[in-house]
Amino acid sequence: MASVQPTTEPAGLASIPRHIAIIMDGNGRWAAAHHLPRALGHRRGADAVRRTVEACIAEGIAVLTLYAFSSENWKRPADEVEDLMALLRLYLKREINDLHQNGVRVRFMGALKDLSADLQMMIKKAEARTINNKKLTLVIALNYGSQAEIVMACKALAQKAVAGEITPNEINCQMLANHLQLADLPQPDLVIRTSGEKRLSNFLLWQSAYSELLFLDILWPDFNAESLKTAIRDYQGRERRFGGR
Repeated sequence: MASVQPTTEPAGLASIPRHIAIIMDGNGRWAAAHHLPRALGHRRGADAVRRTVEACIAEGIAVLTLYAFSSENWKRPADEVEDLMALLRLYLKREINDLHQNGVRVRFMGALKDLSADLQMMIKKAEARTINNKKLTLVIALNYGSQAEIVMACKALAQKAVAGEITPNEINCQMLANHLQLADLPQPDLVIRTSGEKRLSNFLLWQSAYSELLFLDILWPDFNAESLKTAIRDYQGRERRFGGR
């Protein structure tokens, strides 16, 4: 079975990561610590997104993927889900001009068809407007779950096998990887989770097979440019082996 090539970077000390993925955790705890409503914590989290995008551009990062809303987040109270969706609409309305002017291409991944029609339209417009931008690719994982993504890729391969386009013996890791969402992007070099929790929570499980993982105690609304620099310095101090030695 052919192996997936996680990156073009050679084994050895890491350089600047091409692709950083972040699990933005801690909005609710930040709000509770400041005796504020959870909704305000999410709004402060949106401010941290803006700071992080600007910092990634300054640091020369090529791809930033943010875990905005998981497929499991629908289990949260209905008013909190409504507020998160309203915040996403506000973010797209308020930030898309600046993102576009700063050369940011916006892309989305997840089960977008399950979102409201107006939100789907806003997503399509944001992707279309920024499609030619090259300074930074901002991926927003929305209604996303990695296990479901892998299952969908397996189904696509099974359908091709049934149709006679491929044989089961031809299926390998690279072929499955090519059927995941946004397969044209490099796999994440560094996955960061804020708030002190130490798990991936169904985020980019396949793509992160050889990613460096960093768990920070900082709550997401407090994440800033210095936090990103600290994460990059930590990454640069690691030796990436990819199972080779």
